[in-house]
Parts: sequence; structure tokens; C-alpha cells
Amino acid sequence: MYILEKIVTHKRKEIDQRKKEKSLAELKLMEFYSLPCRSVVDHFETRNKNIIAEFKRKSPSKPDINLNADLKNQLLSYQEAGASAVSILTDKHFFGGSLNDLLLAKKELSIPILQKDFIIDEYQVHEAKAHGADFILLIAKVLTIAEVQQLSTLAQDLGMEVLVEVHSADELVKTNFTSINLIGVNNRNLENFETSIENSIQLAGQIPLEFVKVSESGIKHRQDVTELYQAGYEGFLIGEELMKSENIAEKMSELIGQKFSL
Repeated sequence: MYILEKIVTHKRKEIDQRKKEKSLAELKLMEFYSLPCRSVVDHFETRNKNIIAEFKRKSPSKPDINLNADLKNQLLSYQEAGASAVSILTDKHFFGGSLNDLLLAKKELSIPILQKDFIIDEYQVHEAKAHGADFILLIAKVLTIAEVQQLSTLAQDLGMEVLVEVHSADELVKTNFTSINLIGVNNRNLENFETSIENSIQLAGQIPLEFVKVSESGIKHRQDVTELYQAGYEGFLIGEELMKSENIAEKMSELIGQKFSL
């Protein structure tokens, strides 16, 4: 839990500073704040297996995933290769991202965009909407039940959908809200950073049927996707494997076991 505590502590300082730099009223005047969002749930309904392709330059466990990746080219490659959605890491200090990455993605893509960050304050939800997010990530481990409800309700009121990430069965008590659309299971052990899709498989049967299930992290092979799909997962959030791939379309087809038709 140490790294999460460190990130959240730093995030609170960031938010305080950003509130001074741009008011809520100014966020509401930004181009995308008043525009409708794209539904990732609707996109998922067109396919059985859906990749949420992630753009991530680095992480606390991997300080050099692809620091020099060209954001526009990478995102367009994801879309052209058949991704159902993209995930943009917007945390700067720990992941090398920014809200400007989100803005560029919105201007270039026609598929739904997930803002992946450590959202702990309502101000960040307004930021997500203003910068073009179609759906946001809420991490159950760093939020109370009341905070999950508050932040997810605000996101839906603004027209966005909500993906709540859990790491263990006891965190599922934080997801019993109609303001949540998708539940993601993170396969990464936050103590040693090792990944295992067994975490998703073990939790699959405990996730209520009304939620779209997404498996996150550690998905590297077609067999991983096959096992997760058989367990009930419709979405597969994949970052590092795609960020390091020289042929994204080939890698995505390999993982899903079929070529995409766009």
C-alpha cells in the first residue's frame, strides 16, 4: 500500500495547486465540457472481446516503458488496429502523462477515452470532463464507499461513464451503486508489483452481472484473454505489451485470436 499512499499524498498537493491555477468556472468554459461523451458500454456491445489500449510512458514499477512514444501515432495505431477504447495515464509525476495528452486524444480519436489517474476530489472529475474523458477510473483501494458514490454520481451527472477498479473481494462492497458502469479487476499485487490473471478469474463470479467486467494488467498472451473471456470478462485493459510492440495491429489480433473488422 506504500506506493499508493505516496501517490495519493502527492496527488493532493497537485490538486491544491491546480485549483489555484484554474478555477472550476474556467474548467466549465473549456471546449469539451459541454459536449456529449461516447459510451464505452455501447462500444463493448458490438464485440465479445474488447481491448482498452493504454498509453503509458512509465510507471513506478517500470520507469522506462516507452518514454519517447509519439502520443498521436500510438493512439491512432490503437484505433486503426481495432481497440474498443483507449486509456490515457494523465498522472505526470509517477507515470509521465498529462491532461494535455487527454485533450490531444479527444481531438484525434472517435472511440471512447478513459482518463486513468488517481481521482480523489470532485475537482478532478470536472477536469476529466473538460479535457475530453468519456469515462473515468476510480480506484476502490484509495476511496471510501461514500467517496466512490459521490465521485461516480458526479461523473454520470456530467455524462461520463465510470470504471471502478478493485484489487480484492472485500473492495467489491464499494461498487454497489447504479452510478458505476464497469468494474475492473487489477491483476497487479501492489506489494511486490507481480501480476497474475488468477486474481481476475477468482473474482469474476463475485461481480454482479449488471456490471461490465474488465481485467487489467498482466495480460500478455492469447491464452490469458481466452481464460479471462471464459470467466466472463468482456474488456481487457492492456498497456505495456502494446506500448512495446512494433506492430500493434498484429499484437492485438494475436491477443484476441482474430482480426478486427473496423
